[in-house]
Amino acid sequence: MKRAIIIVLDSAGIGEMPDAGEYGDAGANTLGHIAAAVEGFSLPNMEKMGLGNIAPLKGVPPSPAPSGGYGKLSEESHGKDTTVGHWEIAGLVSSIPFPVYPDGFPADLVEAFEKKIGRKTLGNYAASGTDIIRDLGEEHVKTGSPIIYTSADSVFQIAAHEDVIPLEELYKICRQARELLHGEHGVARVIARPFIGEPGKFERTAHRHDFSFIPPSDTLLDVLTRRGFKTYGVGKIYDIFAGKGVSETVSIEDNQDGVDKTLDALKQDGFSLVFTNLVDFDMKFGHRRNIPGYGQALMDFDRRIPEILNALRPEDMLFITADHGCDPSYTTHTDHTREYIPLLVNGPEVKPGVDLETRGSFADIAQTIAEYLGIPELVAGTSFLSEITED
Repeated sequence: MKRAIIIVLDSAGIGEMPDAGEYGDAGANTLGHIAAAVEGFSLPNMEKMGLGNIAPLKGVPPSPAPSGGYGKLSEESHGKDTTVGHWEIAGLVSSIPFPVYPDGFPADLVEAFEKKIGRKTLGNYAASGTDIIRDLGEEHVKTGSPIIYTSADSVFQIAAHEDVIPLEELYKICRQARELLHGEHGVARVIARPFIGEPGKFERTAHRHDFSFIPPSDTLLDVLTRRGFKTYGVGKIYDIFAGKGVSETVSIEDNQDGVDKTLDALKQDGFSLVFTNLVDFDMKFGHRRNIPGYGQALMDFDRRIPEILNALRPEDMLFITADHGCDPSYTTHTDHTREYIPLLVNGPEVKPGVDLETRGSFADIAQTIAEYLGIPELVAGTSFLSEITED
């Protein structure tokens, strides 16, 4: 049985796209700047796969004989966020960007939200999640008013202390926000951001939950499930696609748990697509501008690659990629960066040493998988299956 495995290293971009300046991201290079800054940085397993052949990376030299296919992908969609990136990887190109609110949400929208949930709110500005609970967490605990905030991404985030607004109530509030946020205010994601602790020691928990805009048309996941194939989402995948086309899902605690859950999925029969998102790179290190932490997380993942490769069956095909950049060395903002994403393809049927060069769309991954699994061609993307296989 043929299977495809996609592992997304969330935000691990590999250099600015030509239009990066239009997004305020000129010069961004997530992997390149981390490699240059982290002492002793090395990714020996991804080096063997050809990562250093895609772009110059200090500590990751080009391999003389990469073990599979390697290249980088251009983002065809308008945007640089998680939702748009993952949708395009799955074959759905977004021609209209989601709305963003750098100056906060309109007063009438906030008023409608407060009326709907029966509570006043705090915040309503663009901020780091850790900063806003530091600044407003104590007032939230005293008043019971949830904290709303956004970022440079298309998100409506709601933070609440788990002892003040229990998780299920917070999730209900998020669903109510999702009902309001459509049309001109159809943000990509409403995000529950629960936290715990005391003033001065607040910390976010792992109970985050994303309520995504429903994909407006079919993705690879939909096409597969409609034809009787089973798909398995690891981490945020279910949330990103609003559950659409995801047969089964499992949440994760961190990157390493995500790898563990992916390996668990590979031991099971019946799944034709295993789709994994490893969010720590973005959430814990990219947005927080933690260069050493990001570098260590990459090296920690790299050490798990032999386990992943050893778990592949004869007809498995592995795609390691990203969804956008989040350059932790960037100083003008703390949000995603408009970058190419790396692509490493391996598996028993994948030819070694195939330079896939610079591809025109993230959707090339979905189109390649569609051809490999024998399902109808998707709307977007160009398959590279013939380049990486003998037949």
